[in-house]
Amino acid sequence: MEHLLNKKRGSTQPELAVEAKGLVKTFGNNRAVDGVDLKVPTGSIYGVLGPNGAGKTTTIRMLATLLRADGGSAKIFGHDVVKEPQIVRQLIGVTGQYASVDESLTAMENLMIFSRLLGLSRKEARRKAVELLEEFGLTEAAKRPLKNFSGGMRRRLDLAASLISQPPLIFLDEPTTGLDPRTRNQMWDTIRRLVKMGSTVLLTTQYLQEADELADRVAVIDRGKVVAEGTVDELKSSIGSSSLQLTIQDAKDIDEARRVVEQVLQAQSNVRPEAGVITAPMNDADRATDLLIKLREAGIHLTELSVQKPTLDEVFLTITGHGVDHSSNDIQEDAEEMSV
Repeated sequence: MEHLLNKKRGSTQPELAVEAKGLVKTFGNNRAVDGVDLKVPTGSIYGVLGPNGAGKTTTIRMLATLLRADGGSAKIFGHDVVKEPQIVRQLIGVTGQYASVDESLTAMENLMIFSRLLGLSRKEARRKAVELLEEFGLTEAAKRPLKNFSGGMRRRLDLAASLISQPPLIFLDEPTTGLDPRTRNQMWDTIRRLVKMGSTVLLTTQYLQEADELADRVAVIDRGKVVAEGTVDELKSSIGSSSLQLTIQDAKDIDEARRVVEQVLQAQSNVRPEAGVITAPMNDADRATDLLIKLREAGIHLTELSVQKPTLDEVFLTITGHGVDHSSNDIQEDAEEMSV
């Protein structure tokens, strides 16, 4: 595949693995994707963050040549997804939200079948299957049918199957949905290893922590539109500075403590009296020291103090006006896609 990447550019690899401009997809009266722009640098983990039904899966399917866009354009390593779909398919691996393998067969048999379909000889297919089972910690389960696999094991096998051809670009569509925290962390480690080995990963997720942990850059998508884009730190900084949180030891000191906080920080504070907590924005970290001195002089004692950057939860809430809703699902969007 190296020659496909370097075609038209000598020996230099293209700077962008994905370049999408104004992607649009409509299902009936529903504009599922409404002018999405994406630029994914080669060798990075790029997160597309949004709630269920935001248009993340539809975007991935258009980029992976599985669904034709109604408008806009997209290139994978410089190759147009509409004009050069066969080349694009050689450059990508796609892992969906659900395991796309046969439950009646063993893990080894599934990987062998996929390898053979991709043109590997029987010997090469077996070698690749053994290698991937070891990489994903599934060697002991190699001869077990998938119906006896846990959710986490199925997801790991699904990802393994997408890597048989060692694609330079991997689309991971909500790869950790439904996994327990331990298995999710294992998947995160695997994704990081893939990038260290030279792959580029485009990851869709509805988990704010996942985007925070993995992504070099994040596009926040809501109702089919990209509403913000940047590094995690840039997104957090875009909604304000750090905040100082104080927990007051004695509830009767709350009012005086709040007065001191606002005087020193020159900012309005928020109070949760029942918890004894005062929170205020803080642009200058050095003022925390001044504040502690003033509180001590006033005889006010603290049980806790912390300085925090805004979270991705706060970013998403500020940008979109609502939180990430995990209770809804993509059934309508998926059903509409299947009908076309």
